[in-house]
Amino acid sequence: MNELTTPIHHKIYTLRGKQIMLDSDLAALYEVTTKRLNEQVKRNSERFPEDFMFQLSEDEYENLRSQFSTSTVDEEKSLRSQIATLENNRGKHRKYLPYAFTENGIYMLSAVLKSKVAIEVSIEIMRTFTKLREFTLHYNALGKQLITLERKNDKQFKKVFGILDSLVNDAQKTDEKVIGFIKNA
Repeated sequence: MNELTTPIHHKIYTLRGKQIMLDSDLAALYEVTTKRLNEQVKRNSERFPEDFMFQLSEDEYENLRSQFSTSTVDEEKSLRSQIATLENNRGKHRKYLPYAFTENGIYMLSAVLKSKVAIEVSIEIMRTFTKLREFTLHYNALGKQLITLERKNDKQFKKVFGILDSLVNDAQKTDEKVIGFIKNA
């Protein structure tokens, strides 16, 4: 298996409410060209229903690309098509919109590609998805605890602010008393 320069979890994005990976990132991990990966998917299209794989819209692709504008050059290269049949000075940008693979679609890729690398990479990707799920569950539990604390403290802060408001109002009332001599008319 190739050495990963970018951890797998950096190549997992959330799109359409699902965690996905792009075809070009997967092709790099599986050590095949994007063209070969997509050819194998098309030859086995019955294994990839829309909840396993879908093509990005232009807006979705542009949104992802804008997120990559702050990434490193190597990560930006992963967005580019790896199609070797394009002429020189071409292929700097993708010819077609990328495909996104869900966790199930990625699992299915290992069966389609049938190489030792594909199996090893798929195992690592599945482990990463599992870790992300566990982290999300922990994060959600922590978020609920924070909301509970915030609500509890909000009630206490409202009491404190109420007392402060009454003290300020009392102080303003005492300021209205005139001190000194009042001239009788």
